[in-house]
Amino acid sequence: MEATGITLKKIEPIESDTIKRVTWRLMPLLMLGYFCAYLDRSNVGMAGTTMVADLKFSNAVFGFGAGMFFLGYFLAEVPSNLILNKVGARKWIARILITWGIIAALTGFVWNESSFYWNRVFLGLAEAGYYPGIVLYMTWWFPSYYRTRMMGIFQSASVVSLFLGPPIGGLLLQMHGLLGLSGWRWLFIIEGVPPIIMCFVIYFLLTDKPEDAEWLPPHEKAWLIERLASERAQREAVRKFSLGEAFAHYKTWLLIFAYFCQNVAGYALVFFMPLIVKGLGVSTNMIGWVTALPFICAFFAMIYWGYHSDLTGERTWHVSGAYLVTAVGLAACSLTTSAHPVLTLILLCVATAGQQCIAPTFWSIPSAMLTGVAAAGGLALINAVGNLGGWFGPTIYGLVKDATGSTSTGLLVLSIAPVLGALAIIAVRHDPRTERMMEHHHAG
Repeated sequence: MEATGITLKKIEPIESDTIKRVTWRLMPLLMLGYFCAYLDRSNVGMAGTTMVADLKFSNAVFGFGAGMFFLGYFLAEVPSNLILNKVGARKWIARILITWGIIAALTGFVWNESSFYWNRVFLGLAEAGYYPGIVLYMTWWFPSYYRTRMMGIFQSASVVSLFLGPPIGGLLLQMHGLLGLSGWRWLFIIEGVPPIIMCFVIYFLLTDKPEDAEWLPPHEKAWLIERLASERAQREAVRKFSLGEAFAHYKTWLLIFAYFCQNVAGYALVFFMPLIVKGLGVSTNMIGWVTALPFICAFFAMIYWGYHSDLTGERTWHVSGAYLVTAVGLAACSLTTSAHPVLTLILLCVATAGQQCIAPTFWSIPSAMLTGVAAAGGLALINAVGNLGGWFGPTIYGLVKDATGSTSTGLLVLSIAPVLGALAIIAVRHDPRTERMMEHHHAG
């Protein structure tokens, strides 16, 4: 805390000017891309309100199929991030965007279970590497003191898509019958267009590394390059991992397990939130608007939580605390019924806020531990295997919902995962020495 306090007083104009310039140049581009990514992930939940009946899917089939995205994601994640590390973010992220946009639009033409499953696998293959690529990219541009709040700002784009996506999806569903296509088909087709557009925006405007930034004044570029190189040297002085060591280390696998648990609850909520809201007696025209409320609450919570973690320099209890808030919110939801829709909605807001506060603070732990190729591969491995929770969670929720007919029981089962995630984060015993060294270096 004391070091952080010194840091706040000792920030030089060159630092504040450089960080401000880098933030305004890069963050809008990264956020727009991630907005498109989450629009493609969340729209399946909104489409499900009519798609399930139209294609005669059970909840289990829908949950399993929605989660198949993460099988493709798992298979391509590590190779994708290693390629990004080699060829640069600009070209590779542009490639990711255009391929996933095309496949996302093709979801509008699925006709049965198999075609839905395969489409979701190919969508995962196409999108793999975007998120861990951005986590890695942040380490190329932002000193550690700023990284968690920048991750919070970046992550907020997903939450914006989650509260804008359902109302937009609700409007697109009203295109039902146009050119003989169902409304859910139009939803997928139209929402596949933005990432295709963003492919060209990223290709022409994103800069790979500070050394390539012609838009940075020479003295700011020199300061940033020196600062990042100094931090990397200090981090590696504590422990430098090879790629193999990063893959084998027990802390990596604890982080993988924690991230898996986060995604079990997170994606079950994303994919099934419209159906949960529908079960509260909300009319079809209002489902999108009501579904947006928990994500609006989460938007403000995650920005504050990431900033507070940077301000205090504390990581472990910020991350594990967010897990536990999620668990409490979900467990409390299971005690209410459709007879108490307002209370249930409030508790869903609590659970969703906790859930969305996890990721911005979570990634500060492995990004402080790994550097270089180990960071590229390690971050991708954590994201790839951890994201399989996004397949497991919706599938389990769908099976429980079909077996019991109860939303409450499904939410209670989901609440177990974030408790286990919190315990895993505590067991990691994050070593803050590198961050303290960087703060003292910065203060000096």
